Amino acid sequence: MLEIGGISKRFGKLQALDGVTFAVKPGEVFGFVGSNGAGKTTTMRIVLGVLSADAGEVQWQDAPIDSEVRRRIGYMPEERGLYPKMKVGEQLRYLARLHGMSTAEAGTSVQRWTERLGVGARIGDEVLKLSLGNQQRVQLCAALVHDPEVLVLDEPFSGLDPTAVEVMSGVLRDKADAGVPVIFSSHQLELVERICDRIGIIAGGRMVAVGSVDELRSREASAVLDVEGPPAGWAADLSGVEVLASGDTHTRLRLAPDTDDQAVLVAAMAAGPVHDFRRWRPPLTELYRDVVQDAAAPVDLSGVPA
Repeated sequence: MLEIGGISKRFGKLQALDGVTFAVKPGEVFGFVGSNGAGKTTTMRIVLGVLSADAGEVQWQDAPIDSEVRRRIGYMPEERGLYPKMKVGEQLRYLARLHGMSTAEAGTSVQRWTERLGVGARIGDEVLKLSLGNQQRVQLCAALVHDPEVLVLDEPFSGLDPTAVEVMSGVLRDKADAGVPVIFSSHQLELVERICDRIGIIAGGRMVAVGSVDELRSREASAVLDVEGPPAGWAADLSGVEVLASGDTHTRLRLAPDTDDQAVLVAAMAAGPVHDFRRWRPPLTELYRDVVQDAAAPVDLSGVPA
């Protein structure tokens, strides 16, 4: 299990991370989402040892991550880290060798991954001659070529066409099915909702929600009623009910966990004919918006000595 335990990081007067804690289990695809500057990349760089945390610890299999463990992690940075004038195959073989593979193992792995990710025909081309989408595919090959035990990917779907997105989604799912913990950041929330087992939302350097899609959506579940011509304020006094939206023929309520939904239905029927009454769970895009809006802004330590 990859465990991020209470890591904090400050850059000057800005508290970039504040006690960030979550875990990624073997065989799990974990989506790490948040707005620009929320702390996703800083967290990933601390996992890889590119940055050091001011507090907290990152562990793999119940032990702190050291240089030997980092060799067994597949990392894809948001900024492409490839040598632009180096040929694709030559570069990938070189990276595989750096991770401890033999020459033969490296060659076999490079062939396998470039073909799987659709850049096998470009193996003899310089990286700079590839489209941005194909450069992204090669970057993922670089993260996978040494058969890593953990995958940490920063915006891996950026710039990809729909076909490439499907291929990459399948690769991440296959790696997870083989027992590899996979964590990736993305702004494509519909994609995150579709392929991730669990999701962590970070805002202002703090984890504000962690759980499966169903858990997070259920937490924000509400009820939708379509009542014909109800009187104004008909639901305002219902016990255990919060009115989220109300119109002439449509009311959206949030029911507390112990609220009797049948009693709410009876009250709605007294207000007018009920044409629809159902539980409603928000999509991740709406859940994300609400959670982030409720979260505090990054901590400003103005006046505090650095």
